[in-house]
Amino acid sequence: MARITRDEVLHVARLARIELSDDEVAKFQEQLANILEAVSKVSELDLSDVPPTAHPLEIANAWAEDVPRDCLPLDEVFANAPDRDGDYFRTPPA
Repeated sequence: MARITRDEVLHVARLARIELSDDEVAKFQEQLANILEAVSKVSELDLSDVPPTAHPLEIANAWAEDVPRDCLPLDEVFANAPDRDGDYFRTPPA
């Protein structure tokens, strides 16, 4: 399997909007290559009789009941707001 290149690591870092030092690039290059190698081992398995699945366990959605509740008092709603105009949040102009 081809090694992941320095440019590929830098591309992923750019997409994630993170800056990496040269040492970090080398470290992540090795770590990402190891991850890709581990994941590629799945292709060595005979999965012809394994049905496709989205989750390994049979589960159903576990949603909480949607029960109406009283609204928060306005003072609590605006407690962490940087600015307020009556019953509205004040935001800076775009």
